[in-house]
Amino acid sequence: MMLAFSTLACPGWSLNQVVEAAHGYGYGGVELRLVDGRLIEGDMPAAERDRVRRTFARAGLPIVAVDSSVRVAAAPSVKDALDQLSPMLELAHVWESPVVRVFGGEWDANRSREDAIRQARQVLIEGAAKAEPLGVSIALETHDRFSSAGLVAEVLEGLPSSAVALWDVGHPYRVGDTPQEVLTQLDGRLAHVHIKDCRRHGEDWQLTLLGEGEVPVRSCVYALRDAGYSGWLSVEWEKKWHPELAEPEVALPQFADLLRSWCADR
Repeated sequence: MMLAFSTLACPGWSLNQVVEAAHGYGYGGVELRLVDGRLIEGDMPAAERDRVRRTFARAGLPIVAVDSSVRVAAAPSVKDALDQLSPMLELAHVWESPVVRVFGGEWDANRSREDAIRQARQVLIEGAAKAEPLGVSIALETHDRFSSAGLVAEVLEGLPSSAVALWDVGHPYRVGDTPQEVLTQLDGRLAHVHIKDCRRHGEDWQLTLLGEGEVPVRSCVYALRDAGYSGWLSVEWEKKWHPELAEPEVALPQFADLLRSWCADR
């Protein structure tokens, strides 16, 4: 397994600082949610796209995933979701990134569970037809109303192979999934993994440094290795959304050191 981190961790960093940190902390790749602190948009100018591509190519660092905000089940319509998704697929193609992340989303009270799943499947079917010629997969994350691996698996069942799953290890744990249950549900579809730790804080959950929360991340790593997973473990330290969190200079090396030790265990 290989280590990467999401640029959510470092909203104050330039791309050059991201590259320097990846090399300095021993990360083999970078997941892009922010570029120079700004959320990635599908209409990024061509010159800016090329600058991003050249920066990582010169550094020998792959862009392991491109993170969109597309909500395949909660968008107003299939067309609306595809209009957001298509330019992100093009971006990933330009950057030679294998994955574009999407969410399911929180569908409103006027939409039934069945309707939400039906829309999500249709978006992914039509999106996969666009993604496959570009050499890109669309990864539905275990997140929000789709935190359960079982629901993600239900959406993906029978879909084209370029519709895949992203396991965020924090959210399925919160809804009661064990690591083995996640891997069983997502067998054959798992393309990417987000690493985070958190603990209960009243009604909410609070992000923590690795090993300081309740999420059985070590067990997740062991289960992934035993299942033969050879993809990316991508650290998602959400400093962009939670500015009170420790600085990336603290969190990123801490996650990397502990993950490396767990990967080498047993």
